[in-house]
Amino acid sequence: MNRRKQMAWLGWVSVLLVLSGCSSTQGSKQVSGGEDVPLATLAVPQQISYQSELALAKLGQMLSSPDLNPDQRAELFYERGVMFDRVGLRTMARIDFSRALRERPDFAEAYNFIGVYLTQQQSFDEAYEAFDSALELAPDYDYAYLNRGIALYYGKRPAMAVQDLSEFYRRRPEDPYRVLWLYMAERNVNADRALQDLQRRYKQHAGNEWGWNIVGVVAGEQAESDFFQMVAQQSESNKELAERLCEAYFYLGKVYLAQGQVKRAASYFKLSMASNIYDFIEYRYAMLELGLLDPSLEKADDDEVM
Repeated sequence: MNRRKQMAWLGWVSVLLVLSGCSSTQGSKQVSGGEDVPLATLAVPQQISYQSELALAKLGQMLSSPDLNPDQRAELFYERGVMFDRVGLRTMARIDFSRALRERPDFAEAYNFIGVYLTQQQSFDEAYEAFDSALELAPDYDYAYLNRGIALYYGKRPAMAVQDLSEFYRRRPEDPYRVLWLYMAERNVNADRALQDLQRRYKQHAGNEWGWNIVGVVAGEQAESDFFQMVAQQSESNKELAERLCEAYFYLGKVYLAQGQVKRAASYFKLSMASNIYDFIEYRYAMLELGLLDPSLEKADDDEVM
């Protein structure tokens, strides 16, 4: 482990100890200022699986075949890019998505992934162009609306972000994550009305899907401490727990950031990333949020890529 990664790991461990009191059980403790902070619910960080490594090796072998036509090569580059993305190798993934586009310039899904990476590095104008290309090629591609809306959100174009995220929500209003992203965009336009709309959508659409529990906490309909206790008790595997915590800590970090509790928000973003669920949208933007709070973290990450 190099020194930078070692220091980053030690920093995350410090956050975990502060929030958990050296314990992974649910509870609460008093901190300075009398704020009641729930102890962190933790999962073992996910590791790259044997199956993922094997899939990457097989895709590499298939790509070495001289008998592939351009469409076949494009599909294989795309599939390997998705696999690289899943294990956190974003530079390798981006290279493969670019190769897929060279083989097949009308590959909407590859444009979408390229746009996500451009958003993460805050190259917003280029990201918009990538998502525009995806939607020109596939007007019904839901997730291009989501990802362009997120790019507009981070690019400080809140009204346009609301338009895209409203379209994304309209296509499946029973999806809790569509409700959450629309709320975050609307909050930058009118915070009070956004909360009212979030509470209305929660009461109107909430179902059994796991993500509605997060919406309930964000909307003030469920206590955070009860929520984390439920997560710990109801997750059926460590992987499921890690995935749920990756999501929950990100959205709650956004809540605390909006309230001006920057240190707590940063701690929650770090906890989201500690899951190692690399391909979750919450993991991706937890890193961006930390970079916005501390630009030196983003520069260190860029240096590592170089």
